[in-house]
Amino acid sequence: MPSVCQDAFRQEACHDDGRLWDGTDGDDVGGRAFGSRAARESDRASLGRHRAASPATVDRPALINWLIGVSIRNRFLVIAFFVLVAGWGYWALVTTPIDAIPDLSDNQVIVFTDWPGRSPQEVEDQITYPLTVSLQGLPGVRVVRSSSAFGFSMINVIFEDSVDLYFARSRVLERLNLLTKALPSGVVPTLGPDATGVGHVFWYTIEGQGQSLRELRAIQDWYVRYQLNSVPGVAEVASVGGVVRQYQVDVDPKRLRAFKIPISAVVDAVMRSNRNVGGNVVEGSGTWSVIRGLGLIESAKDLEQVVIGADNGVPIFVRQVADVKVGDAFRTAALVKGDTEAVGGVVVARYGVSTVEVIDRVKEKIAALQAGLPSGVRIVPFYDRSALIQRAVATLKRSLIEEAIVVTLVNVLFLLHVRSVLIVTIPIPLAVLIAFLFMRYLGITSNIMSLAGIAIAIGVLVDAAIVVTENAFRFMEKREVDLRDRSAVAATVLDATRLVGRPIFFSMAIIVLAFIPVFALTGQEGKLFHPLAFTKTFAMAGATILSVTLVPVLCTLLIGGRVRGEEHNPIMRPLVWIYRPLLDWALGHRVLTLGAALLVLAGALALTPRIGREFMPPLNEGDLMFMPITDPAISLPQAIEITRKQNAAIRSVPEVAAVVAKVSRADTSTDPAPINMTETVVNLKPENEWRRGMTRERIIGELDAAATMPGVSNIWT
Repeated sequence: MPSVCQDAFRQEACHDDGRLWDGTDGDDVGGRAFGSRAARESDRASLGRHRAASPATVDRPALINWLIGVSIRNRFLVIAFFVLVAGWGYWALVTTPIDAIPDLSDNQVIVFTDWPGRSPQEVEDQITYPLTVSLQGLPGVRVVRSSSAFGFSMINVIFEDSVDLYFARSRVLERLNLLTKALPSGVVPTLGPDATGVGHVFWYTIEGQGQSLRELRAIQDWYVRYQLNSVPGVAEVASVGGVVRQYQVDVDPKRLRAFKIPISAVVDAVMRSNRNVGGNVVEGSGTWSVIRGLGLIESAKDLEQVVIGADNGVPIFVRQVADVKVGDAFRTAALVKGDTEAVGGVVVARYGVSTVEVIDRVKEKIAALQAGLPSGVRIVPFYDRSALIQRAVATLKRSLIEEAIVVTLVNVLFLLHVRSVLIVTIPIPLAVLIAFLFMRYLGITSNIMSLAGIAIAIGVLVDAAIVVTENAFRFMEKREVDLRDRSAVAATVLDATRLVGRPIFFSMAIIVLAFIPVFALTGQEGKLFHPLAFTKTFAMAGATILSVTLVPVLCTLLIGGRVRGEEHNPIMRPLVWIYRPLLDWALGHRVLTLGAALLVLAGALALTPRIGREFMPPLNEGDLMFMPITDPAISLPQAIEITRKQNAAIRSVPEVAAVVAKVSRADTSTDPAPINMTETVVNLKPENEWRRGMTRERIIGELDAAATMPGVSNIWT
């Protein structure tokens, strides 16, 4: 098979014996478009004998040339195939999970254990330590982290990234079943939701005029929470704020002593009385009647009538030794909206789902269940991550469109051929869709890093198509091909593409190999940058395939009309006029040119330490997160009072629309915040409503100055 070569300023083909050919010899294989049909058939036969005689020459370049030839001979099959690929890629585009950033959290399983009223030391000694030691021996465990707080224990079992999350959860659950018997009576460790550390995607409050905190919390716990839990993709809905209603039995020690009854007898009697029992059935008249005893507590009066003992046959009731009332349960967290307490909830998204789709389904569910809420009660969101995701994705989509437009305009200006725009433009969206196909089936979410990889690759995606198109144009010009002779055009495109096919393939391969260090990153760095490297590689792989299949086919179909040479191009002429003297000067002063390049390199290296370093750039979510930290021994009422004052100060800034603060943790194992930590979401007004000259940084400065209090450390994100 003839080989091909190219010098710096002109395309020429050369035979195996080294003779140059300029495309004018009609008897040559390369010039078969200009010779007789018999000569072309003879050359093809000769070429086939050469291939058969030299099987060792059928290497990768020959495979690329074969692929180019097959594509041009089956143009409409190639077009049909890529139309199907485009449809398949569009399906992948709309179904790929979307998020703002890659999930950098560890592959972990949370073990949460409630032990109300116990000190952190007791929780550590009797629950946290035994569980931690036993869970360390599970297969695939990298590290076990634990913490003990007042009333609960939280253990994070972190597995290697290669371990499947649900396999890890099943192993932890098996171990917990063996350990439960060794724990204190009534203590049952549970697994946290199958979510990640960034799973809190939607926060809301439940508001209603004339409704108490107790009533609103009951609506959240017994209606809203269960409805939202049924939404696909939701791992958990946690409640926060308000008060939980409970029956309270206040025992009088003096009356107990008078009746000679221990406190344990009261506890046992109350526990035994709050249950239903079955009594089997009674048969009569050919039917069964189910017998059951109803004993569930329905009011405080039921508790007052519980018998706890007897004195000479006279029953002793709870009301005789205690006062029974409906009160508020002890609480360790609160939700403050503005300067008043509120009730709310947090939606935790399941691992691996599309955050935007989950939030959209949650909003639809909230709209549907609104009809079942009491009159005047409504659900008001105050944190919605979908806004950030849509903003970030929209920015990258706009950048992709702008890059495609720029590339198209540049191609039009330099080639001065309108139809060639399609040749270099069509492969851009196709390469992007091919990248989304890989993302969809490899489980890579669509986020700012993965989309940034595609955006970075845009300039490289069109390189191959531009090289093929430009080379085809130059061949047409050099051979003076009649563009109305489509067979001659196809043969010329075939020769032009074969000439650059091998360089294109290996140049793309070299660029892909440059990302090997990125693929070698591990831990959080790998999780952050792998999506970028993968999507760039996928897009370039798609562009490489398109450059030797679809692009030559498009050239054979779309190249027509008038083909201008470089010397007739009004844009290329001045550029060449400027470039040639510079090139001649650089070649004539090699040492000076290399010295200047080294000087620029040294200057860049010297400036590198002065550039600030950050793991990832900050994201502008539109809202602000304010985290004041107080004394670890602070009480909940005092923390609420501080939060009210800070919220009032924050609301005094004109750019603030609303402020909601969560004191301590929500009722979920994914929230380990202590009581001295408050997380405040500050909703800002649209930027067109800000004061003139205000920026995000200036607003944060004003808010920090207004919310500063003695003994409180402020953190803004």
